[in-house]
Amino acid sequence: MKGLEKFIYGILGSRKKKTLVIVLTAIAFFLSLMMFPTKMVLAKMLPGKSDNTYSVYVTTPTGSSIEQTNAVSQCVIDILKNEKQVMNLELFLGQGIPLDYAGLVKGASMKHTENVSEISVNLTDKHTRKEPSFLMTQRLRPIVKKKCLPIVKGTKIQFIEQPAGPPTLASIVLEVHGDDIDKMRKISVQAANILAKTKGLVDIDVMMDDIYDKYELIPDEEKIALSGLSVEQVNNILYLAFEGMVIAHKNSKNAPDQIPIFLILQKKSKALNGKSERILQSKLSSLNLMNMKGMMVPLSEVVTIRKAKSSPMIMHKDLSRMINVTAETDMVSQVYPLLAAREKMIKAFSKDYTIKKAGFTTYMFDLYLTDKKTGEKFLLRWDGEMKVTLDTFRDLGGAFIAALLLIFLLLVIYYKSFMISGIILLGSFLSLIGVIVGHWVANFFTSETFFLTATSLIGFIALMGISSRNSLLLIDFAKSLMECHGMEKREAIAVATATRAKPIALTAVAIILGSALLASDPVFGGLGVALISGTVAAVFVSLLFVPVLMHNAKAMDFDLSDHCDLKNDISITK
Repeated sequence: MKGLEKFIYGILGSRKKKTLVIVLTAIAFFLSLMMFPTKMVLAKMLPGKSDNTYSVYVTTPTGSSIEQTNAVSQCVIDILKNEKQVMNLELFLGQGIPLDYAGLVKGASMKHTENVSEISVNLTDKHTRKEPSFLMTQRLRPIVKKKCLPIVKGTKIQFIEQPAGPPTLASIVLEVHGDDIDKMRKISVQAANILAKTKGLVDIDVMMDDIYDKYELIPDEEKIALSGLSVEQVNNILYLAFEGMVIAHKNSKNAPDQIPIFLILQKKSKALNGKSERILQSKLSSLNLMNMKGMMVPLSEVVTIRKAKSSPMIMHKDLSRMINVTAETDMVSQVYPLLAAREKMIKAFSKDYTIKKAGFTTYMFDLYLTDKKTGEKFLLRWDGEMKVTLDTFRDLGGAFIAALLLIFLLLVIYYKSFMISGIILLGSFLSLIGVIVGHWVANFFTSETFFLTATSLIGFIALMGISSRNSLLLIDFAKSLMECHGMEKREAIAVATATRAKPIALTAVAIILGSALLASDPVFGGLGVALISGTVAAVFVSLLFVPVLMHNAKAMDFDLSDHCDLKNDISITK
């Protein structure tokens, strides 16, 4: 360690060299922070999670038949079944899959119409599969959409992964709040179009029902009575003709329960050749009922056709009516697409609305819209995994600041010096350089983006204690050399750095080897990389930057004393 001692001693003896160390450290810290705006390092709540299953949501336009939905679904299945890693597929037409972790929070239980379906895809075991499920969906998404979307114009196909972290509706959710439902629908569609054109976002969806014209068949009780029929007869034949119903049961020794016999018109007889009232009237005229006198009465004589608007689903949150616009990220951080889409929305909505930003609050990205003509107010609130990410990073940032303050207070009590405590704290904080650079380097060794995640921040907070310990070793040892051996400050710092370099390095090696097992984990990889790279940075900061600060600090100019408890315990070989 004599070489390191001479090296540090030389640096401390030259003002230019000390300035160079401080400047280079400051530049390294600045450049590491610039990796976020330049997108060299991306932040995300948690990375993609490889699972043994995922779902495909198919939504054809409102009013589509079950046959059209099935045609699109079969197209998707034909592509997926050619994948070697797909074990089996199951199609649920007109409904969502029985509730799983993803479907529980994404509204699968609310799907009960002919224009929706869900395909459950089961894969080979993730431990024996080379391609993670989230990379498979990323690869298959454009292929499936290119071939299957043209079958029925206006169809939406979404690939839904099991959430890696807290359950959320989607990666990015935009809540449109207001009182005027028509304007809310218009704002939602406009926002969805902007999201669809934003790079990095896929599977855009507006969670609202289309309003369409429908025909209600109302039995006329007076005419039914005059015709010698009953209301029950009319209702039964209407259900039999268009929906079908159970008319009897069959018993079987092979079945524990009765087997229902379901009756419905054949497809050719049930189908309508158009959507006009005249065609529906013609269909009713072809359906006859026999009255009590044995006469055949057409249904069109006793049923009134009334045109009406459909009743869309109404969604509320905190007693406020809203419409959700959802989007998934295509293996990118949620923050950058959100910021890009938000700026486009501000520009687009400013023509008709006065826009006010929320400011630095819990919902800092929210936009308040006021109609310039009517004064009506609307709220665009961002939620989803993006909101969870911001909340998590904010909370971990608060925990980090709290840790810094507690460490600083303990150091002040121990050293009775703000300067020395500040040196230790600054040296610990600069280990962030290694954490950020480590995630950038990790990108070159992984097939997907290596995000700085919540677990990475946990690793950085844990690193504070380790890096603080390194500086404590140097300062305490240098202090004892000066006080107990009368050593000059420059020489004491150089000797202390060289002497403590070995235990600092051994501690770093132990941490690196222990964290290496975490680095390959899909969820806790950020924690492992943060500990490894942060520890490496902490070693260099402790052995180069901290000694320079110690030498410049007047608080390290201790009065020499003839009395020292450590005099007999410390031996310095010259």
